[in-house]
Amino acid sequence: MTKTSFDVVVVGGGPGGYVAAIRAAQLGLSAALVERAELGGICLNWGCIPTKALLHSATVLRACREAAHYGVTGADAARPDLPAMVTRSRKVAGRLGQGVAHLMKKNGVTVIQASARLAGAGRLALDNGGTLSARHIILATGARARELPALPLGERIWAYRQALVPDAVPKSLLVVGAGAIGAEFASFYRAVGADVTLIDMTAEILPQEDAEISQLARKAFEKQGIRVLTQCAVTASSPTATGVKVTLEQQGKRSELEVERVIVAAGIVGNVENLGLEGTRVKVEKSHIVTDGLCRTGEPGVYAIGDVAGAPWLAHKASHEGVLCVEAIAGKPAHAIDPLRIPACTYSHPQVASIGMTEARAREHAARHGGEIRVGKFTFAGNGKAIAMGEDQGLVKTVFDARSGELLGAHIIHPEASELITGYGVATALEATEEDLMHTVFAHPTLSETLHESVLAAFGRALHG
Repeated sequence: MTKTSFDVVVVGGGPGGYVAAIRAAQLGLSAALVERAELGGICLNWGCIPTKALLHSATVLRACREAAHYGVTGADAARPDLPAMVTRSRKVAGRLGQGVAHLMKKNGVTVIQASARLAGAGRLALDNGGTLSARHIILATGARARELPALPLGERIWAYRQALVPDAVPKSLLVVGAGAIGAEFASFYRAVGADVTLIDMTAEILPQEDAEISQLARKAFEKQGIRVLTQCAVTASSPTATGVKVTLEQQGKRSELEVERVIVAAGIVGNVENLGLEGTRVKVEKSHIVTDGLCRTGEPGVYAIGDVAGAPWLAHKASHEGVLCVEAIAGKPAHAIDPLRIPACTYSHPQVASIGMTEARAREHAARHGGEIRVGKFTFAGNGKAIAMGEDQGLVKTVFDARSGELLGAHIIHPEASELITGYGVATALEATEEDLMHTVFAHPTLSETLHESVLAAFGRALHG
């Protein structure tokens, strides 16, 4: 490495960091990316991408088991080959990692394999002994799995990394935390044959989602054979000859459960340690760096994006922040992200996707402002494409401001929910009203027609339900 001075240095090469570096280079700024491990960060290497590869293997397995329903014989004899599934998921992650490296080279971004910490105004110290200077420093160091005192990680108690590369399918599995990560692992391991128990401290699984959607997801999980316990926590654990014995506390009652393996999916903690934040004006709250709408910290010239900068902890939010942060640095028009316009997806079976307010939150919002809401629902049982696919279970739910017609929230549960939610994402970005959506022509036969019908239903005009 010869060049040590840059316009922008990004610390962390995940979906926020590498996108920020690319955009900086596109805008004519000299850019460097410092990454201590693999390019692509946790998302690409140990999160979003490899989990989706495993989940798709589970989808193919389910399709084989149900093939006779579609007039295809013999496929129901299919069995999971876990080592092959894991190998494929690692290859997918590796391929995308190589793609990020190519993008860095293509855009002229200097990549430095090291850890970095702030070392005074506009300076970074590297653990390899080098130093960098930059007018602008972007912290994109991400987050890691939250550890629970009652469940020390090890050979039998896993975080997401261990859960992605198992040697064998555990006969029994406890998943602690029923958010997106926990729900996805529960779905995968149940599909490949594990006896799965999924628990959460809250009243419902997927607690950030609309209550009705969460309840439908719970019913779907239980139908698959996943045991679901809510308002439940692990208070202690101990190893046994064949696995782990845990003590559960549910609404004041204690019980014991012995399983072969445990996956801890109880949230994340920001990677704020060893960044040299001491002595700076960077403020940290609950392990996350505090920023303004343009990703600026309290320290001039220092910015933070992605998971280290707080919720929502989503890769696409991190990437968007990377772009707007760099564009603001370059003097381009930039606008803060509205969290209500960021879609969230859970790739369980079935998938859950949403954007904007839940029905309960929208009602509270309307009550505070003296207004009312309209709610539309449409089930996939009334959609021709869904019936033809054999995927006619699920719901689309839309929430509107009754007076203005503004789309306040949209919620979908269906195996293709993550692909469908973008339709509502575009609508919210364009500030489309119910009239705009009702007059949009949706192709037939498509699953997306359910989006249209849900809007129509909110105003008493549904055609097929």
